[in-house]
Amino acid sequence: MSQINILLVDDHLLVRNGLRSLLESEPNFTIVGEGTNGQEGVDLTMELKPHILIIDVRMPVMNGIEAVTKLTENGTSTKMIILSMHDSEEYILKAISAGASGYLLKDTNKDEFVKAITNVYNGGKYFSGDTTNVIVKSLINGTASKSATEATPNNSRNATKLTKKEVEILEFILNGFTNLEIAEKLGKSKRTIETHRFNLMKKLDVKNLVELSKKAQELGFL
Repeated sequence: MSQINILLVDDHLLVRNGLRSLLESEPNFTIVGEGTNGQEGVDLTMELKPHILIIDVRMPVMNGIEAVTKLTENGTSTKMIILSMHDSEEYILKAISAGASGYLLKDTNKDEFVKAITNVYNGGKYFSGDTTNVIVKSLINGTASKSATEATPNNSRNATKLTKKEVEILEFILNGFTNLEIAEKLGKSKRTIETHRFNLMKKLDVKNLVELSKKAQELGFL
């Protein structure tokens, strides 16, 4: 795997030290810099051009969401992951709207951190399990971003037809799990998961994973 350069931005030294220790134990991860507030995050990202920016939400001078918004407006190629203690719908949806490719909670374990960074580096999206629940609920309740729902007025109505099981499977799909992996986690057969996935995609009027991801993006939660 290619070397992945990472910039850490958090106003707490202990958090940065913990993340550095956690991530640098991976041979293909390199921490190229650290910042203590959102403005430093913006400046260092523009200067160092890391592959991945991991940035806290609540910081002095400029918060993480404001920093991600500014970097998105500047057209940065750096992929950005929000790190937070909070799984509130407001923070999560604002982070996505700002241009973040991921949202992780600070109690995330190492395996999930590695998976998130790798997925985002490869062009995907990654959201902690708890935050994914918030995102899917926002889809079902029609509370996705205003611009997205205005652009696709029928999508929220389609989404309300999803069953509880389809919503659960949607969460796994959006986090990159295969049908077999989902089946193992839910204690179901692969064929059962395939059936649920087929019904889910039919209700959202998509034919493949690419279209499903695009629909999710249009709905404002990817």
